This record gives sequence, C-alpha cells and structure tokens, in this order.
Amino acid sequence: MKARYSSFGAFYPYYLSQHADRRCRRAHFIGTSAAILALLAALISGSGLWVVAALVLGYGGAWVGHFYYEKNRPATFDQPWLSFKADWVMYWQMLTGKLSW
Repeated sequence: MKARYSSFGAFYPYYLSQHADRRCRRAHFIGTSAAILALLAALISGSGLWVVAALVLGYGGAWVGHFYYEKNRPATFDQPWLSFKADWVMYWQMLTGKLSW
C-alpha cells in the first residue's frame, strides 16, 4: 500500500478491497473470534499467557488469510491503527450479516 489515508472513511473501502476473497474474511472472523475467547480466558484465569494467545490467534488468522488466500500484504503493516479499527468494523459487519463471510 503506497497511499496514506488520513481518515477512516477513506481507508475502509481500500481495506475491504484487500479482503475480496471471502476465505480471507473467514480467516479474519475465526481469528478474531478465537482472540475474543482467549481474552475472556485471560480475564477468568488471570493468566497473561491467554493475552499472548489472543494476539497470536487474532493476527495469525488475519495473516493466514492474506498470505494464503489473498496473496497480499496485510494493511496493518502500513496503517496499523486504521487497520485495527477496520478489522473490528468488518468483524461486526460479518457478525450482523451486512458483509458476507
């Protein structure tokens, strides 16, 4: 990604274009869901290892989707904060049926 985005509204359409393959979106959804469960486990158990697991699961799912299915570079490498927000918006849209997964 060469362009720098100054607003989320400008970035999100690009972000979605990088997730055109629904298998990539599924990998994101599964990874994010697993990360949420790991964070819940961290809260319940008090173990910090679950926080590490959440990071590995969340980013791992996304990176599998990009490197294996989309064959592109994750936007988080260039725009980490906008990508983090976009991932949660995409997750919510998939969860609510506004975006297919």
